[in-house]
Amino acid sequence: MAGVGPISQDWEPVVIRKKAPTAAARKDEKAVNAARRAGAEIETVRKANAGSNKAASSSTSLNTRKLDDETENLAHDRVPFELKKNIMQARMDKKLTQAQVAQMINEKPQVIQEYESGKAIPNQQIISKLERVLGVKLRGKK
Repeated sequence: MAGVGPISQDWEPVVIRKKAPTAAARKDEKAVNAARRAGAEIETVRKANAGSNKAASSSTSLNTRKLDDETENLAHDRVPFELKKNIMQARMDKKLTQAQVAQMINEKPQVIQEYESGKAIPNQQIISKLERVLGVKLRGKK
């Protein structure tokens, strides 16, 4: 760029300032401690109902009262005795362990254990996998 014109330099100072701290940064513990050390006045204000969930629990709503008054015992269906007996019998007939059956149907051994003990909540997909692997019909009429 030689020969374009006279070159002049600007020697005025450039001032670069940081942005003012945000509200969240001003509430930061480090910022508060720094202000205390600097001798600045610090005001603390407690918000009404701060840290409590009073609005949600102040009065029992109609639905909550209905649930409290409900006497019916609700529970999930469990594996029927016939089904667990049939699963166990079919597995024994094929001379398979619970772990082997579980591996064959791509489930955890605990799932088979829960089905055979009657603690599992029946799942039609798992029952159909068991039917396929064990070669017996576990659902419906025989």
